[in-house]
Amino acid sequence: MSPQLLHSGKVRDVYADGDDLILVASDRVSVYDVILPTPVPDKGKILTQLSLFWFDQLKDLVPHHIVSATDVPAEWEGRAVRVKKLSMVPVECIARGYLAGLGLEEYRRDRAVSGVSLPDGLLEGSKLPSPIFTPTTKATEGHDEFITFDEVVAEHGADLSDRLRELTLAVYARGAEIAARSGVIIADTKLEFGIDASGELVLGDEVLTPDSSRFWPADTWTPGGPQKSWDKQFVRDWSLKSGWDKTYPGPEIPPEIVDSTRALYVDVYERITGNRW
Repeated sequence: MSPQLLHSGKVRDVYADGDDLILVASDRVSVYDVILPTPVPDKGKILTQLSLFWFDQLKDLVPHHIVSATDVPAEWEGRAVRVKKLSMVPVECIARGYLAGLGLEEYRRDRAVSGVSLPDGLLEGSKLPSPIFTPTTKATEGHDEFITFDEVVAEHGADLSDRLRELTLAVYARGAEIAARSGVIIADTKLEFGIDASGELVLGDEVLTPDSSRFWPADTWTPGGPQKSWDKQFVRDWSLKSGWDKTYPGPEIPPEIVDSTRALYVDVYERITGNRW
């Protein structure tokens, strides 16, 4: 019996296959919660292969959902993984080591992000005194919203919430340390966790990719403005410069932007893993 499609997300398609799921990473690009009409070749494979690298690097910190990277239908080779079924925790677990994006907007308004107070005088791109856990809702429609740690506790209990924060910051710290060896700053990242059949908290989805993280070159990092990036921010910036208003439908991505985006994803994959694409 062939795998049965359960859900088609912005980037990944989820199939049921026996007791497992198969996650297939497409080449679709989603910015501001809108799928753009133009794919980026190899994007899904890069996300999958980089995630597999990180799952291996993190396996002593937190269990992951990967069952097999090879036991998948041949047409999805390289871009699909067989995973355990999880009951996903409906919280986007975000770690921030630097000030950027929506975190910067929150800081400018409140001098805090997700209720975590930060010192005065920080600039766009500033390194934070220490990494912080800034959860958001996991919206099925519309946009995710910042929530405080206390709100996570109220919804999910202290034990699970403490574990989510602890693991998120541990994954970020390990990832930042490894990436730094290759001259890559991980400014922030978004993680997802679920609970498996035995009741264990497990790292799921993707991890430390250009779709879920901000990657900056360490040798050009200067606080005080936007940073050069090896991630989806490149497409976000282009989409706004094109005059798009963030509403559906999104604009077609011109060939030169497609090529540049693919090159950025390949570059950061090769820098972090040490492997040729």
